[in-house]
Amino acid sequence: MEKVSVSILCGGKSSRMQSEKGLVLFQGKPFIEHIIEAVLPISDSVQLVTNTVDYDYLPYQKIKDIELDKGPIGGIYSALVHSDSEINLIVSCDIPLISTALLSELIMKHQTEYEVSVFSEANKIHPLIGIYSKKIIPILKKAIEENDLKMMRLLDKLQHQIIKVEDERSQQFKNVNSQAELQELNTNLIGEL
Repeated sequence: MEKVSVSILCGGKSSRMQSEKGLVLFQGKPFIEHIIEAVLPISDSVQLVTNTVDYDYLPYQKIKDIELDKGPIGGIYSALVHSDSEINLIVSCDIPLISTALLSELIMKHQTEYEVSVFSEANKIHPLIGIYSKKIIPILKKAIEENDLKMMRLLDKLQHQIIKVEDERSQQFKNVNSQAELQELNTNLIGEL
């Protein structure tokens, strides 16, 4: 299989979390470090898309958004422009439960005739855990120019594959956007121990 590059989207204003989301502590470690642990067995080509120096302590390439304030679409565009791989695993920085096994399954099930492969569970699509082809750069650029920044509308314009996860592994998709959600995650994990 050809090389996979990984881009972790560390952008976002994190207004609900009231701090840099990727650096929120979960089980004593920042979210970003949980995600890096999950992706390193898959690829040693890891880049962080961030406009802040807060992640400079990590020994990975940092890239800035080419176009500011364009949400996840802007982050994916920047990631793909800076990637030297056709196949790119894109993940957001707010999914600390994600596992190597589930990300490997996404890569394994990705079929090259599709431009994008993403997970879904219980009628919810997760566009920020996906395989994205460099071929879509012109479509992303056009969406940014037109300020058409909704991820679901982007998917509708692309040849995309949806990989369903309908068991307990779907818990790994939980993104944490607020202190309340973080508290809930910690409480639920303690309950399962």
